[in-house]
Amino acid sequence: MVSTERHRRIVTAVGEAGQLSVADLASMTGASEMTVRRDLEILSEQGLLERYRGGARSVMLRGEEPPFALRAAEGLAAKQRIAAEVAGLITDGETVLIDSGTTCLEVARALQQRRLTVMPLSLHALNALTGAPRLRLLVPGGEPRPGELALIGPLTEASLAAVRFDTAVLGCCGLTAADGLTAYDLAEAAIKRAAISSARRVIAVAEAGKLSRTALAFVAPAAALNTVVTEEGAPQDATEALAAAGVTVRTVRVTP
Repeated sequence: MVSTERHRRIVTAVGEAGQLSVADLASMTGASEMTVRRDLEILSEQGLLERYRGGARSVMLRGEEPPFALRAAEGLAAKQRIAAEVAGLITDGETVLIDSGTTCLEVARALQQRRLTVMPLSLHALNALTGAPRLRLLVPGGEPRPGELALIGPLTEASLAAVRFDTAVLGCCGLTAADGLTAYDLAEAAIKRAAISSARRVIAVAEAGKLSRTALAFVAPAAALNTVVTEEGAPQDATEALAAAGVTVRTVRVTP
């Protein structure tokens, strides 16, 4: 098992159990206890778990948003395929708003070589787009949210109010026809609402699991979205309910 996959399994297992011993983790991963101890040191430094003598415990409450570093490595192939589909929906010359989040970061990367005007709403996406040769980059104001580096606050809202976009690409923490688009963080939810108000077309990106999930902060009803791009395997009842609400649902195949 390569280290990236082992790290992902360790963080997931510790998060689900609350805490696990080095021996338990070694048995689960098939790695030596020495290797697991090194893994725990690395993961602890990244803030993904808390190391203690003989094991590790979760730093997250149940239902809390997983750390960005962990989410960025999970389901990367699906996120890249979703991003490619979104890029195909955007025409050169458009003004595009790109939300924060790991899937939206992949959308930013997929648009690096395009002739567009783009405003990213996170420092991660801003960094990915800096220096893109054909792209006009608009930098919003705001305060980076720790860890996520999503831009939030009144300065970000003012930046969005000053511009009208052809397309806004939004990430989400949860999306259902009944509860609409939701986020973990109240401040980020406010930015997403401002983004919807500033765009002619709204495309939401979501891995399959998010279409059966509702997070804390309400953003907007499902009908506020024009299109949702997700992966094959998303619950059929969820996609059909979104379609019934007037949302175009596009699914992509992810090669194993």
